[in-house]
Amino acid sequence: MYAISLGDDGAELRPLEVWHAEEVLATIDRGRDFIGRHIGLPDVVADLEGARSWVKSYADRRAVDGGSLHGIWLDGTLVGGVLFRVWDTASGVCEAGCWLEPAAAGRGLVARGMRVLLDWAFEERGMHRVEWHVSCANEPSINVARRLGMTREGVLRENFPHRGVRTSTEIWSLLAPEWRAARARTEHNDH
Repeated sequence: MYAISLGDDGAELRPLEVWHAEEVLATIDRGRDFIGRHIGLPDVVADLEGARSWVKSYADRRAVDGGSLHGIWLDGTLVGGVLFRVWDTASGVCEAGCWLEPAAAGRGLVARGMRVLLDWAFEERGMHRVEWHVSCANEPSINVARRLGMTREGVLRENFPHRGVRTSTEIWSLLAPEWRAARARTEHNDH
């Protein structure tokens, strides 16, 4: 399969496949409390069978053009991932997401991985809108949305029960013309 370099620090983006289940579980185990502060992924990936089932659910989504899952490796170790949780080709709208173990945080890995996926979604697949749903308390993920040039559209108040507490969700989005304009500015500044 492919591996796309995310920079000079040994970071790569690769597809996550069912045979990566043990690596997925190890990544979640290394960051279970950190990752679980805002998302339920550690509850779903509670053991090896949960990891297999979760990764397979994305293989099934990909097979019907309904989502995809990609791992972020740093120096050969899976440390997190980026994904299209929802993918609706007919409407041109998808929802992106991420997770990252704590030892890999603060290096820009999620933003770098998402830039690759955004390019693919907008340029290869013709998507018009990418959404980012994030807990209002998840400042690192909100910062990723900002770095990607997304616009904060609003808040769904206490819409999501997470571990017995109702949490609020911010909705951020990026439109294809905005992405292209930002890319053109970046390319212009590089020359």
